[in-house]
Amino acid sequence: MSEQSKEGRSSPLGATVSSDGTNFSVYSKHAKRIELLLFDCVDDARPVRAISIDPATNRTYHYWHVFVPGVKAGQIYAYRVDGAFDPLSGMRFDPAKVLLDPYGRGAVVPKNYSRDAARLKGDNAGTAVKSVVTDPRTYDWEGDAPLKTPSSQTIVYEMHVRGFTCHTSSGVAGGKRGTFAGLIEKIPYLKELGVTAVELMPVFQFDAQDAPSGRVNYWGYAPVSFFAPHQAYSSCQDALGPLDEFRDMVKALHRAGLEVILDVVFNHTAEGNHDGPTLSFRGLDNPTYYILEQDRARYANYSGTGNTLNANHPIVRRMILDSLRYWVKEMHVDGFRFDLAAILERDESGQLMPNPPVLWDIESDPELAGTKLMAEAWDAAGLYEVGSFVGDSWKEWNGRFRDDVRSFFRGEEGSVTRFADRLIGSPAIYGHEEREAEQSVNFVTCHDGFTLNDLVSYNSKHNEANGENNRDGANDNRSWNCGVEGPTDDPGVEKLRNRQVKNFLTVTMLSGGMPMLLMGDEVRRTQRGNNNAYCQDNETSWFDWTLLTKHADILRFATLLNARRVLRDPERERRRVSLNQLLRGLNLAWHGVKLNQPDWGENSHSIAFTVEIREERLLFHVILNAYWEPLDFELPRLDSSGENPWRRWIDTALDSPHDILEWAKAELLHGYNYRAESRSVVMLYGYLV
Repeated sequence: MSEQSKEGRSSPLGATVSSDGTNFSVYSKHAKRIELLLFDCVDDARPVRAISIDPATNRTYHYWHVFVPGVKAGQIYAYRVDGAFDPLSGMRFDPAKVLLDPYGRGAVVPKNYSRDAARLKGDNAGTAVKSVVTDPRTYDWEGDAPLKTPSSQTIVYEMHVRGFTCHTSSGVAGGKRGTFAGLIEKIPYLKELGVTAVELMPVFQFDAQDAPSGRVNYWGYAPVSFFAPHQAYSSCQDALGPLDEFRDMVKALHRAGLEVILDVVFNHTAEGNHDGPTLSFRGLDNPTYYILEQDRARYANYSGTGNTLNANHPIVRRMILDSLRYWVKEMHVDGFRFDLAAILERDESGQLMPNPPVLWDIESDPELAGTKLMAEAWDAAGLYEVGSFVGDSWKEWNGRFRDDVRSFFRGEEGSVTRFADRLIGSPAIYGHEEREAEQSVNFVTCHDGFTLNDLVSYNSKHNEANGENNRDGANDNRSWNCGVEGPTDDPGVEKLRNRQVKNFLTVTMLSGGMPMLLMGDEVRRTQRGNNNAYCQDNETSWFDWTLLTKHADILRFATLLNARRVLRDPERERRRVSLNQLLRGLNLAWHGVKLNQPDWGENSHSIAFTVEIREERLLFHVILNAYWEPLDFELPRLDSSGENPWRRWIDTALDSPHDILEWAKAELLHGYNYRAESRSVVMLYGYLV
């Protein structure tokens, strides 16, 4: 060790700046030797300094630490770690590889970054991703804080940072397209649309080369760091630029009343299977960070991507919790959506744990209290925990809502009973937990699968561009092309597709639960039938802003729906009203074409219901007709005199602007029958006297 460096301390992990230098601390139980490498430039093939960390004086427990005077924020650094290479015992140390700090708050990527160089034999210093020393204290938040928007008033907009503004039609200047800064420029659009939260697909530093040859990992579900923002999403490419630009984005979104939810991937990393690259965790302490198969040379693969993070190991568990705390405290995010969250219920042998420590640690952590936590409650190995995910505050992506709503509107037999349950918050799934209605995150589409336009335009996936002979992506899409596969100029087919899109939007926004929209669904964004566009960093995935004009009627429809949704009562959440309590107090009545005679049979394709909102002295009457012919529905009488008629707010069969009206301008109806056209949704309201 250099005379100019000191012993340092074990806590905190990562690189911590002080007035006279920086403390470095990293965990490795099985390493024999660790070097801290300091670089002048990210592309340098050799470090300017290599500091050997003495295991006798600079190791406390399994934490290796050193204090280096004079090192400031912006310093590029990495590690080399030596130890046994014995895959049969789980050890995969390789001192030729340059490793990221698992707690590094910043990351930089060389111009000639090579995933292969990290996988093959030999030194990869010049082509490796490296960490950056940061100092979060220097940023001026100007009084910003997480918004804590009530769940009852939350509308989530799932979006991709790069894809949102990368298209030339975005109007964003070339250097800012596809960046956090580019997103800032489009905040007025999000505000006008009426969503209240953006759910950003992965923004942790990821390996874009973790994809088939000749393609890129566009989605970002290939993390190499759980603390550093993705450098390529910053218009400022210096070492500290991504941190400031991310925080600028959060601050700007908060000023506009929009929460920031991060899609986080704690189930696997970009290091892949036994043939994968050594980027960080594998080279620091492989058996600590990963779930290994019984022969120890292979990785358990519950993620479908080659490896599975050992999330319930104490060290990994602490890292996950520290990551979440960092993004909340220092980066001011409002919530997290956990990719393949069911994996976090598995122990180091892959068995399901009844009370997984990592999930309870996250839920019960006082620093995360009030943070929105959403689980994708399944994994790639068949574990499906929707309705049974652990905890008292986790919200769940409701995959059954997606499936059952799709089934109903494409006219499947036997779908009406399940569909009706989804409309009212899925009590058959969640009622036993006595939780709030917003436990169910309702969505019809998300990044994974068809867009809403493609759901009504394709019967089959068309993933040939992914290079896997159309084998990838889900086969069970429950889609219907309305009579023609793909784009068409047929006005009748287009009119039907518009109607179906509005049907899906209406049900998503007005059902019990927390609604989520996919980026671009409000203007019928298409991926040309690709339902797994993870490697399509091109116009297949990007938001085409010309669609705002082409599908202005859909945009108007979605905007007016959102405007009404956010008027829901926030006090209900503070009173801790459960879904069951809410339903008991709604005075809900089900109907068919005849009042109080719902048809729950296998051949039924329609349902109607009336619900009373007592706080607003308001009655809603909703007709949902997925039948291929018009049906005449009886309407309830609002009072004995008949002088308080129903008002029509929505009829998806009508042309714009009559399909949805401004709330206060809803059209008065006369009489007590309503013809609902084929495949349409009608929503009426009236005031109690």
